Amino acid sequence: MFDEEKGGVATAERPTLGSDGQRLAAAAPPPAFDPRENPDGGFDAWLVVLGAFCCMFCSFGWINCIGVFQEYYETHQLQGYSPSTVSWIPSMETFLMFFLGPFIGYFFDCYGPRYILLTGTCLHVFGIMMASLASDYYQIMLSQGICSAAGASMCFYPAMSVMPTWFFKKRAAAFGIMAAGSSTGGVIFPIMVNRLIPRIGFGWTMRVCGFLILALMVVANVTVRSRLPPRPKPFHIMHFIRPLKETPYLLTVLGSFFFFFAMFLPINYIILQAETLGMSSRLAEYLIPILNGASFFGRVLPGVAADKIGRYNVMTIMMAFAGILVLALWLPAASNAPIIIFAALYGFGSGSFVSLAPSLVAQISDVREIGVRNGTVFAIISFAALCSNPIGGALITRWDGAYTGLQIFGGIMALAGACTILAARIVLAGAKLTAKV
Repeated sequence: MFDEEKGGVATAERPTLGSDGQRLAAAAPPPAFDPRENPDGGFDAWLVVLGAFCCMFCSFGWINCIGVFQEYYETHQLQGYSPSTVSWIPSMETFLMFFLGPFIGYFFDCYGPRYILLTGTCLHVFGIMMASLASDYYQIMLSQGICSAAGASMCFYPAMSVMPTWFFKKRAAAFGIMAAGSSTGGVIFPIMVNRLIPRIGFGWTMRVCGFLILALMVVANVTVRSRLPPRPKPFHIMHFIRPLKETPYLLTVLGSFFFFFAMFLPINYIILQAETLGMSSRLAEYLIPILNGASFFGRVLPGVAADKIGRYNVMTIMMAFAGILVLALWLPAASNAPIIIFAALYGFGSGSFVSLAPSLVAQISDVREIGVRNGTVFAIISFAALCSNPIGGALITRWDGAYTGLQIFGGIMALAGACTILAARIVLAGAKLTAKV
């Protein structure tokens, strides 16, 4: 049995052996820090999880509701622009949040999370407040697409990077609870926006969201900290390139890249697609909360299962499940019921990516470099996030307003991601089905 708790690749903070007897992981850290001695619980550790939950609520949770803004901007401030043009705003928002990962990860490894979180809180809230005053395309792009996204990135990465310093055996479960914050935000923010805009207007709706984010980030700034002392080091581009020479890491990056092409397409377009099939706007506005509500369980339950049967195993299954759903359920859907069912099931299937991706990276990485290595993964896949929405908009135009091309593209890319993660799993442990990887 390939036992990751007794020297398999999950430790990866010390040398390990794959099925072919070759060493696969990074060199062991000095005796001063053994990740197997992480507390895996206790008041301080769970307090960090609470703060990380708040970070995810305010960063990825906010990004999870950009489909609401896509629909609103197309019918209000930016109604004179094509769907493909409008989609560059949420695409830039998603891209920038992930692209800054290597740089934020580097500063995290050198100086810890404190100053990054403080700066991110200020930028995120300031960008949202400025978006509340915006009316032109360039104003929305600068405030929501760039400033707020940069701040969200600085809230997102420290939360991910502190977790491996507190948890080892329960790492995927802890990541799942943390990532559930993004699902909670993805449920609350769309309902807030849809309910408040008719009552208090777009401007004050954005300000209310900004104040909520500010309050939660105060909690995060107080509670999120790393067990590792700051370790300043010179900046070198090889810190980001060197991990790509490791085959498991490279395949993990590629699998995540392919899946990211598909992941946000239903989130951003399901409301518009449902309305073209006759769903009422009142019902359609609940699709994103349904999707994100189901993703709460998709972030927590697969994480718990991953600690039991292997993180690569569970990630492969969940990616394949999401891709099959797009092709077998969303593509032929022609009425309200299958679309609602798809939203719930897809939320569960795709939601696991947020909790499992960083735990996969931690599994094959030296914990002292976790900030840079996580950041590198998300920076690379950010280009998929940047391009996927405009590609989806272009496919809709190409298919004369139909969503068939977008759905086929999304399903194929999700399945390609599953196959690539499966390849990484085979490299790590061979084709033995019972191996815990």
